[in-house]
Order: sequence, then structure tokens, then C-alpha cells
Amino acid sequence: MQIIPVIDIRSGAVMRARAGARDSYKPISTPLASTSAPADVVAGFLTLHPFERIYIADLDAIQGNGDNRREIGALTERFPSLRFMVDAGAKSCDWRGAARVDCVIGSESLRDSEALHAAKHDPDVILSLDFRDDVFLGPDALDECPKLWPSQVIVMTLTRVGVSAGPDFARVSQFVARAGDRRVFAAGGVRDADDLERLEAIGAAGALVATALHDGALTSADLDLFTSAHKKREP
Repeated sequence: MQIIPVIDIRSGAVMRARAGARDSYKPISTPLASTSAPADVVAGFLTLHPFERIYIADLDAIQGNGDNRREIGALTERFPSLRFMVDAGAKSCDWRGAARVDCVIGSESLRDSEALHAAKHDPDVILSLDFRDDVFLGPDALDECPKLWPSQVIVMTLTRVGVSAGPDFARVSQFVARAGDRRVFAAGGVRDADDLERLEAIGAAGALVATALHDGALTSADLDLFTSAHKKREP
């Protein structure tokens, strides 16, 4: 299972995400970086573990207040060993074809499922199925019909982000069961290595993580041990 650090960018700075209440996010203060600049925070993540992917939420683009395209482009240049998963709201598909970038299309940004049809067979497109508590955010068809999903899907529970509530294991398990051979990533609430173990046990292909890394609940030793154990279990 892949562990994927998350950065939420607004006005060129990384924000501390909490419960999906984006208007109240503040610039992050973390022991991993001396500033809230995206490059500093990503570099801080890499001091913990040789991560392969980073998830980026462009909050300005998601909320229709401009974008952080320049900052994201600078990250792809500075960290050539990383692949980036970028959610830029309705503009996500603008990143299609960019080197080492997967385009995350959030269901909350879609007015209808038709917008996903042209992209669902693209291996660089990821659908984020977004929930606020038990409410699905987006066209009902996306929640109800797995045939509309691309090969990679994120199950995102926004209200669990940054509040140490634990992942919604039941929801992730349900989507894994419905996804067939698609890869399902869990997002929202990961607290520690035990949560990662449980997510892997129910079939998640990966987990998006931020707060547990910044707060030290997931250490370098935890990450190395989890990754090592995962490789030993691979056939």
C-alpha cells in the first residue's frame, strides 16, 4: 500500500487542513519545515521517508479564486523523482499530459457525470469521490455506478481531515468491494501505523496522509517498517 503525503495550497502557501472547512484554514506550522512554502514542506516530507507521490489540493482553483499553477509547476521541476496527484477543481484536466502529474477530478467539482466520460480511460486521471460526513458531494451517478470510474479512485471523507478521527473504514471497504480491479485510495483521518495496517487489510491501494506526519504520529521508523513489511507480503 502506498502512503501519499498531502499539501493543500492557498495563495502560494501550504495550509493546515481541518474538517474540510477550507475558509478557516491557516498557513501550516510544522516541525518538518521552517516555512509554509510548498517546496519546504515537500522537502520536509522527504526527510521522513522516500515517498513516491505527493497529493496537492489547489484550494484557490477548487474554490474558483485563481490557482497555484506556478507553484505546482515549480514543485514538479524541483522534485523530479516525485509524481504529483493534483486536484485543481474544475481545472484538473488542464494538467492532463503534464509530466509526472496525475489529474484528480473531485466529484464535488462536477455538475454531471458526463464531464468524466472523456477522461475515465486515461491512466493519469483519478476520480475523488468526496463526502461530507454521510453526504456525497457530486452527481449521484458517480456514487452509484462504478462503470463511470477511472482506474484509480480516492474515497475522501472531508470532515475527517485533520481531526484525528480515524479513517472511515466501513466506507473504504464498501468502495473497495465495488471497485473491481480499480485502485482505491483512502483519504481523511489517518492517525497512525495501525490505521494504515487496517486500510491495507481491507484492500486499499494507498492512503493520503498529512496531519499524522506533521504531528509526529507517523515517524520515519513507522514508515520504514510499514513499507518493509508491505514489500515482504508482496507475491
